Amino acid sequence: MKILINAKGKKFLAGSEDLHTDKGFIKKEEILSSQPGNVLETHLGHEFRVLEANINDYVELMERRCSILLPKDLGVMAAFTGLGSGQRVVEAGTGAGAATIFMSNIVGEKGHVYSYELREDFAVVAEKNIKEFGLENVTVKCADVVTRIDEKNIDLVFLDLPKPWEVIENAKDALKFGGYIVAYTPYIDQVKLFTRILKKRDFSDLKSLECILREMEVKDKGIRPKTRMTGHTGYLTFGRKL
Repeated sequence: MKILINAKGKKFLAGSEDLHTDKGFIKKEEILSSQPGNVLETHLGHEFRVLEANINDYVELMERRCSILLPKDLGVMAAFTGLGSGQRVVEAGTGAGAATIFMSNIVGEKGHVYSYELREDFAVVAEKNIKEFGLENVTVKCADVVTRIDEKNIDLVFLDLPKPWEVIENAKDALKFGGYIVAYTPYIDQVKLFTRILKKRDFSDLKSLECILREMEVKDKGIRPKTRMTGHTGYLTFGRKL
């Protein structure tokens, strides 16, 4: 998957069609035959540089009809659960597929992500995004995890749902011994109820956290935190089947 970057740093996803911008268009044949680092010109003479898209480039530009989880939260989730190559994941609340693509990229060809999404329109968009990025280790299911989870011996159950506590019983049956359940929730009341039920269902290593990301502004006259920052997005609550 390639992206094109103009002189101002704006990125454009380059698919299997001609790229049309306010600076002119570039034929798909030129894009397909280009290599990373090449410079392509539109029919109006404006230059675009070719870049091989990594996962963050792609997720930033892919089609979406809902908000997505940010790398800061997904990275912390992966770090605290030890998510790695060859693992099997059940996800609920696919949305546009951002978290799905992130986890699929980590578990690799030997692993697999089973993603449950209630809304068919979201599932269609997610499947399209996953396919375009070239991932083949994902199964998207238009089904309800509150009703059932088909898979067993799972390493991680990741929930981006309004009522994740409704999935705890099914998640416990699906998880392997030592596997993790994680919920991403925007409100502290959800954290409280989810944690309380995890305790009742004998999950261990319970913890909840919030990741606040603050970039630094680096200038010749000095360094200081940026005025704008990515503040609260959601809480991550962890439990482990032990």
